[in-house]
Amino acid sequence: MNRPSPRTIYLILTFASSALYSAAFVAMSLFEATTAGLDPLQLVLVGTTLELTVLFCEVPTGVVADVYSRRISILIGHSVVALSFLVEGLFPSFATILLAQVLYGLGYTFTSGATQAWLSDEIGEQRANQTFLTANRFSLGGALLGMLAAIALGGLGTTATPILVSGAGRLVLVLFLAVLMTETGFRPAKPEDRNTFQHMADTFRKGLQTVRRRPALVAILGVALFYGMYSEGFDRLWVKNLIERFSLPAVFGDNDVAFFGLLRAVSMLGSLAATRLVEKRLDPSRPRSIGRLMTAITIGVMVSIIAFALSPWLGLSLGLYLVIAALRNLTEPLMEAWMNQRLDPDVRATVLSMTGQADAVGQIAGGPSIGVLARAVSVPLAMSISGSLLAPALGFIRQANAHLHAERSASAQD
Repeated sequence: MNRPSPRTIYLILTFASSALYSAAFVAMSLFEATTAGLDPLQLVLVGTTLELTVLFCEVPTGVVADVYSRRISILIGHSVVALSFLVEGLFPSFATILLAQVLYGLGYTFTSGATQAWLSDEIGEQRANQTFLTANRFSLGGALLGMLAAIALGGLGTTATPILVSGAGRLVLVLFLAVLMTETGFRPAKPEDRNTFQHMADTFRKGLQTVRRRPALVAILGVALFYGMYSEGFDRLWVKNLIERFSLPAVFGDNDVAFFGLLRAVSMLGSLAATRLVEKRLDPSRPRSIGRLMTAITIGVMVSIIAFALSPWLGLSLGLYLVIAALRNLTEPLMEAWMNQRLDPDVRATVLSMTGQADAVGQIAGGPSIGVLARAVSVPLAMSISGSLLAPALGFIRQANAHLHAERSASAQD
């Protein structure tokens, strides 16, 4: 049987996974705030539970991908994510939603780092870095399709319907990958090492040593930390901010899923245009150009979130949301290409997973206090402070830029 190339599989996986995530997440914030009736603090604690799970599972599951199999790790991850969506959609209570976050975080960590490392093993680091940027367009296109599907599903059922359909669809994706995904570039650990934790510990130590030897990677982890710290407040509260402060226009009757679905769909169109522009003009092999773009994006996101929180007009708030969404959708592939410079294959998934762990630490550190502030004072004030937490990331971006330039210059002289 002729199987698709690894690059094609990666792009299909990116598109389909993004569509399924999007269909669920269009409805999820609304589902949690209305159907499940969570208050601002509970909404943030939902995110904190997710990030605690990511924190404790990110590196161990990344090591599993480095020791056993990237492919198996990816299949396990998407299966567990599917289960998490089914649990949340079927049981709308605070306790079961927390359980769903644990499952989702566990499943996510099995795929985080492993998917990028699998592609790098199969087609090489340089082609993989370029594919990460190309895949971002596929991700945005899939997200747009998922939003349109959520609009239709929201009209046909309840706010839980898109979440449940997303869970079922991800199980189909797992079957597709199980049949067609190959793994030829990966060299697993020797059988005698698979029966002990020693090889896992050695792989983690090697990954940690790689980071310690390279100040640029430490600085990039600092960027990820503060990106996580700001993001939890915005991600969990922006929908509640709009619902509480403004009278939303009726879209297809009383289908609020349609309103937020259309809003996210428009944001995806803007993100697609921005990603295409960056893909054409950015050379991912030049880390300094990535750093300069990250600086501009960080400033733009910070200013826009504060303005969104304080805006007295719905139209301005919606416009600012579109700007924030377009800028944020550029950061993930840029961080992947930035972090993926000159990594050893045997620790690639582990080191890439550390970025997700730093992001999780930031969200855990910033999320609960933002939630308490939102409950005790106001959601707009909490979101404004959340946006300002991005400021320290600018210093880490400058450090990473300088160190990567020094590494590149030293490498050219050797």
